[in-house]
Amino acid sequence: MKNLANALRPKNLDEFIGQEHIIGKTTALYHNILAKTPPHCIFYGPPGCGKTTLAKLICEMLQYEIDYFNATAFKLDSLKAFLAQYENSLYKCAVFIDEIHRLNKTQQEFLLPIMEEGRVLVLGASTTNPFYTLTNAIRSRCFLFEFKPLTRANLQKLLDRALELYPCALDSQSYEYLIESSGGDARAMLNLLDAVLDIESVSLETLKALRPFSLNDGSSEEDTHYNLASALIKSIRGSDVNASIYYLARLVAGGENPEFIARRLVILASEDIGNANPNALNLATSTMQAVSKIGYPESRIILAQCVIYLASCPKSNTAYKAIDAALDSIAKGNLLPIAPNILPTSKDYLYPHDFGGYVAQAYLTKPQSFVKRTDKGFEKTLNEWLDKIHAIAPNAPTTPYQDDAQSHKDK
Repeated sequence: MKNLANALRPKNLDEFIGQEHIIGKTTALYHNILAKTPPHCIFYGPPGCGKTTLAKLICEMLQYEIDYFNATAFKLDSLKAFLAQYENSLYKCAVFIDEIHRLNKTQQEFLLPIMEEGRVLVLGASTTNPFYTLTNAIRSRCFLFEFKPLTRANLQKLLDRALELYPCALDSQSYEYLIESSGGDARAMLNLLDAVLDIESVSLETLKALRPFSLNDGSSEEDTHYNLASALIKSIRGSDVNASIYYLARLVAGGENPEFIARRLVILASEDIGNANPNALNLATSTMQAVSKIGYPESRIILAQCVIYLASCPKSNTAYKAIDAALDSIAKGNLLPIAPNILPTSKDYLYPHDFGGYVAQAYLTKPQSFVKRTDKGFEKTLNEWLDKIHAIAPNAPTTPYQDDAQSHKDK
């Protein structure tokens, strides 16, 4: 193994591939780095898209000493020991914290004076958006940059560089598979190439023996991947069982990641079926969990069961349209105050269970209508129940049931 991922790490910004929206020549960060005044940065995005590479490159260009930490095993004592070396030094230093979203509040608070005083450059990386796990104080002292999966053009450029450095006899199918199966992950592509460099003649079968299915998660620029996934969803939405199974088979035969397919099915179960059959979401979620533990070839059966079920379900997009209607209303400035009787401090709240399960009271200060009722599938049963309770108790009763009514008075 040649460790291609390390061998091809860029030595300057011009050699860095991808993420032009972050580090392109017209971006502020690009000029900050050239001016040797980079801000504290946190990079987040999928694996193999250049987060750690860019952090290392920044420090190398600024000639900063850097120490690496992983938040899953982070110890403040280790960080303090590293910083102590540069307390009275003319050299500047940086710390890189991987999976930074896992830092607890105490660990984050320790970083605050360091970041504020500029004693050290703090760089972080995460495969998930750390916005909601970082404190406001941390976020106010740094910039969050979202990295995207590398495009086909990015991967092709990197692959060509690798083959110039380490020539390898690849046929056109193998060349394409290295790119298309890597799902925008440069490290994954280079590691797969690395594993076959010493083989005299590399074939598609050789590569598939090492990586039997694609790592793709919708990031490919090729039309085939997107079109097949779209055709599967539209066929299920259209209740065509045979077409749904056919497009599933096309995806499976093409080595599509079963977890990618399952995630699309979970979305469809809520967006296109919803409460017309609430069990659809349960089955789709179970499918997603199952295929994450079980690979091909068995996952094809689990996916097929789910696809047939979803295609056979009654369809409703009530939930999808309702939440979008509410969000659109809010975006247009429809911000209603919370009804006074349901505020935590209110003594006028009526606890429905004290009245047999339902009591009429105001929950909005102004009537709104976002949910458009239908009689599709189980939605009919839900609407019949709503009609029943509203008819039985159109007005708030004056005396609640006596079973511990007072205990819920202030809830």
